[in-house]
Amino acid sequence: MTVLCFVETDAEGIRDPSLRALGVARSLAAATGEELVTAWVGAPDAAGGGELAAAGADRGCAIDLGAVTGYAPVAWARALADLAAMDDRGFGPVTAVLAAATDRGNEVLAHLAAITGLPLAANCLSASRVAPDRCELVRQRWAGSLLEDAVLDSPLALLTVAVDAADVDAAGVGAAGVGAVGGGTGGVPVARFEPRLVDRDLDVRAAESADRAVGVSLATARVVVGGGRGVGGPDGFTMLEELAGLLGGVLGVSRVVTSQGWRPHRQQVGQTGTKISPDLYLACGISGAIQHMAGCQGAKTIVAINTDPDAPMVAKADYAVIGDLHEVIPALIDALRARQA
Repeated sequence: MTVLCFVETDAEGIRDPSLRALGVARSLAAATGEELVTAWVGAPDAAGGGELAAAGADRGCAIDLGAVTGYAPVAWARALADLAAMDDRGFGPVTAVLAAATDRGNEVLAHLAAITGLPLAANCLSASRVAPDRCELVRQRWAGSLLEDAVLDSPLALLTVAVDAADVDAAGVGAAGVGAVGGGTGGVPVARFEPRLVDRDLDVRAAESADRAVGVSLATARVVVGGGRGVGGPDGFTMLEELAGLLGGVLGVSRVVTSQGWRPHRQQVGQTGTKISPDLYLACGISGAIQHMAGCQGAKTIVAINTDPDAPMVAKADYAVIGDLHEVIPALIDALRARQA
């Protein structure tokens, strides 16, 4: 029996949200003595270094889509469906497929659910098998404002793991398997898998995509500098990016900023964006709509910079600076530069 975890990769290896998904997948597999197999789209070495072994994986599977490059959600889902259904894949029957609840992870597993005709449980924090076709879950609802105890009845459990599940431990040591095909990664055997695709699987493809930034991600950053409508326009984010760099953090934005086209959606903090849990969230010119607060409520300390003392963000903040961010931020940058010098 096998638990299959689909992971997303970048230039540095497995992305942090996928490591969290691997933590849940490993716990699910270990409880029943199942094998943990990871799968990704790309070269056999794309998962990087010893991350697979460190995450407790027994095997790896590199999905080779040939000439198909870029993000193709239906094709990726079809590959997972084929991989889970094959009889000669080199490991036991697949009982669960997991992925991180990122934009891509949710979309790919939604297509997988449609292909297989099975239910999908999203934003899970934990999963345990209580019967061959039944799993008990704890998952986030209402943007993480409450937790739900749920039961999933399905011969193949399809789950996405909440990306801000900070308590998920992705460490551990996996058992080495045998029979590596196509190269190994950190002592874990990696096989190459070529799915059988048809033309309609490629109807939806990303014609182009922004390069994924390497390093600290918005979901895992310890410091986030957020900007909202009060920044005034696209040019105003230059100073926020500089401030984030000086603090060793990343830039986040409110929904109105992405709606105006000032910044890309991947930087959005909120209910329909990324939920964050940094040590420090510096909210600049952000009013604090309820959807935004749902995304930053996990921050340990919130500092608001706003001209409106009655703004909801100011009321929710641990500290507030009432003033023009175009004066406050440059002064803060100068102070940090002087301190570093």
